[in-house]
Amino acid sequence: MKGVARWGWLAGMLVVLLTSAAIGGTLDDVKAKGYVQVGVNGQLFGFGMPDEKGEWKGLDVDTGRAIAAAVFGDVTKIKFVPLTAVQRFTALQSGEVDVLCRNATWTLGRDTQLGLNFVQVNYYDGQGFMVPKKLNIKSAKQLDGATVCVLPGTTTEQNLADYFRTHNMKMKPVVIESNAELNKAFFAGRCDCLTSDVSQLAGARSVAPNPADYMILPEVISKEPLAPAVRHGDDQWKDIVNYSVLAMIAAEELGITSKNVDEMLKSTNPEIQRFLGVVPGNGKALGLDEKWAYNIVKLVGNYEEVFERNVGAKTPLALERGLNALWTKGGLMYSPPFK
Repeated sequence: MKGVARWGWLAGMLVVLLTSAAIGGTLDDVKAKGYVQVGVNGQLFGFGMPDEKGEWKGLDVDTGRAIAAAVFGDVTKIKFVPLTAVQRFTALQSGEVDVLCRNATWTLGRDTQLGLNFVQVNYYDGQGFMVPKKLNIKSAKQLDGATVCVLPGTTTEQNLADYFRTHNMKMKPVVIESNAELNKAFFAGRCDCLTSDVSQLAGARSVAPNPADYMILPEVISKEPLAPAVRHGDDQWKDIVNYSVLAMIAAEELGITSKNVDEMLKSTNPEIQRFLGVVPGNGKALGLDEKWAYNIVKLVGNYEEVFERNVGAKTPLALERGLNALWTKGGLMYSPPFK
């Protein structure tokens, strides 16, 4: 019995040590080096790429900045690491990046087989097709025999094969790993069609030589919930990343913006007081400063501000909110209570 008790004690201590390591892991590492390393696309207008001045911009980029704001209260304490679709998950698994904010689709296989955890979706999307208008194609069902430009190592590649097989059509894939090179191939006429998430197609079209020469077909053939991802085994870091995204959504729900957030500190609404850290508790629960959510809204904005700034109606992408509207407006964006 003594041997059993001893092994039981050792097993218990091992669990405690592993749990402690997991809880303290990524956040401690990030604080020690003084910045968050964020894996991003690097070549996708509206979501993640540097502008002509070298400044990183995009919805995924701002998601990364929200995490830096939560941890440091400073959006400049961040390093963006551009990754291809093939590189992205390996970079996260190996620790090259602390979090992946790179238009990655949350799937069962990725969630269970890659040692990753996806957090709150920051953009609900679906796969579509873009063609030159001169082909006079009005539907994806007219693409039988087409050559199709597609990124390898993506759900897009699998969805493409499934769609053509389901509709008894044939196609010839043109597979290129780089987003920029893939788009260049399509606009140069190497393929009849480009397939990707609709948001990515809109981004690609916006920087085409003649955007008006191309159209996105009406069919949306998949569900693509795009979400940041972290490594398995570090619940505290997952919570921080998760609630950094949710904080932007909750701020929009509460009517808090980057412009009025200081005035909102005076609110007598208990929910707003808890959210902004006037009433303490949420910061301690995450291992962060009580002003972590205030810092996100003040320095980055609420979800509406981030959406409209990067991909909304007044940008070249001109995307509607659609599924990415708040739940109160017919969308899927919904935050649990911050208490």
